[in-house]
Amino acid sequence: MGDDAEPQSARAIRGFVAPQTLLNEVQNTAPWLPGPEGDLPKEALERARGPLGFLNILAGYRIEGAADRAPINDRTIDYFGLCLACHHATVATFVPTDVDTKIRGLLWRLIKDPDLLDPMVDLTEAFCGWDVEPVSKRTVSVPDLGVFAGHHGERLSVLVAALGRAIHLGRQDLADRVRARIETELTRESRGLSALLAARDELEVMRMAAVMTHNAGDIDQSISFWPQSPAHSAAAADIRRLAHENVRPWAGSFALAARIYKATLSPEGHRNYPLRPIRSLRQSFDFLIETAPFLDEWGERLARDPRLGDPDRSEVLEALVIGCKKIQGQRGYQRAIVGFLQGLGSRTDSIVAGMPARARSEFKNADLRKAIAVPRVSFESSMKSMLRRVRQP
Repeated sequence: MGDDAEPQSARAIRGFVAPQTLLNEVQNTAPWLPGPEGDLPKEALERARGPLGFLNILAGYRIEGAADRAPINDRTIDYFGLCLACHHATVATFVPTDVDTKIRGLLWRLIKDPDLLDPMVDLTEAFCGWDVEPVSKRTVSVPDLGVFAGHHGERLSVLVAALGRAIHLGRQDLADRVRARIETELTRESRGLSALLAARDELEVMRMAAVMTHNAGDIDQSISFWPQSPAHSAAAADIRRLAHENVRPWAGSFALAARIYKATLSPEGHRNYPLRPIRSLRQSFDFLIETAPFLDEWGERLARDPRLGDPDRSEVLEALVIGCKKIQGQRGYQRAIVGFLQGLGSRTDSIVAGMPARARSEFKNADLRKAIAVPRVSFESSMKSMLRRVRQP
């Protein structure tokens, strides 16, 4: 092991978020996450294996007091596993942990010894096997192809990081192994969009287009960490800019998805900042936001759920109303309000009365009243019409 690689077992992860801070952030945004079942394996990689491996990693840090250690005592592989677990658990919540740059680039740069790439890649592959459905409501299911979500873009971004580092350190074996996984996922997503188009499942086509455009963007973000070299440029040729001008790979499926997304759901690509301060929304997986703008059912569920009190409902409605004003062009919050009011029924006046004066005034805004007067069936019909105007190549 080289001199600069020797301290891997006790490397100072300087400038990185402390483990306890990350665990606190997970607890803050997803307190509903269950604990693992059974005894925990000792090694990070063994803990990571299986569809709920992320829960084992989080629990291992908590149970063993590992979160109380200073980052200087963390092995890179342990800290990498923790970041992956935190990211998987929270990326679809209202307040995701901010570890993107670490898992896509910065932690990979700490690996100088080619032999130390193996456990990082092994852990990345375990990460790719974690179950998405217990931590996200923004998913698309396609028969015979499985579940699709933005989580798969997060996986692709880490696989791309592994590919870039493997090329840099001369590990062609690992580069080939990782590339095969990347190609398999991109092929699966391309087939998923084709299947939904063939089935004319138009709302799911739009959701799928949003997933694929997000995932292609995650690949581009990860490639931005790569060094400039002929080998890296060649490796990026068929995976970068797929949602932009790179239309030949995968029969242009990602470019088509991007056109669909731009024509239909792109105004919904914001980060839901108006909803982040509402702590009552973090108490249950059931409250996680779904794919906007199709939020009628989500809004109705919040209005009816007994775990939310009337002050909570007033706070939620206030955030949605103010969000409509702050985020121009979005329609998801408007649809959530439609469902929310339907769920409230006769309680609407008292919930509105519980909002501050500014929100009550905005609630009476003529444009908002016009938008929320549109029935769900009419709204979804208009969205389908927008989709049909998108021309395939």
